[in-house]
Amino acid sequence: MAEMNFDRLYQFFCKVPSVQEARIVAHGADGQHAWWFKFNIDVEHPLAWQTVQELGHVLNYLSTNERLPTQFFPVSPPPYMNGEAKDFLAWVIQCNHPEFTPDVVCDWLEARLPNPVEDETQWKIKTDLSELEQMADKDLDQLIPPSP
Repeated sequence: MAEMNFDRLYQFFCKVPSVQEARIVAHGADGQHAWWFKFNIDVEHPLAWQTVQELGHVLNYLSTNERLPTQFFPVSPPPYMNGEAKDFLAWVIQCNHPEFTPDVVCDWLEARLPNPVEDETQWKIKTDLSELEQMADKDLDQLIPPSP
């Protein structure tokens, strides 16, 4: 098998506001088709938990019927030996599917995370229903495209 290419996924996470290049830890593969990508999330960034939620949704639970062959989860050395989560908690994307390369994962993330991913204003989620009720139909169609 050819060497696994992580360039696109690496560049994508360099743009995620709560991750960026300094927090990308490592990536690797088993030489066959299993691979992993490890990074930290700045827990003090205002979008930290939304980043976890967005990645968890796409990578672990996009659909109850057809899940992606990826896993997104936290990893940590023993807390009693190291320190706080802000310094030692890391996150891993893992995949063990021959056709689901880092580039394919990047395609899924680019299509479903805020766009452009580096624009923090795109990460704002409308949760106040009264705001939605005041929106024009064409603006609602931009948020949630109508079914064909």
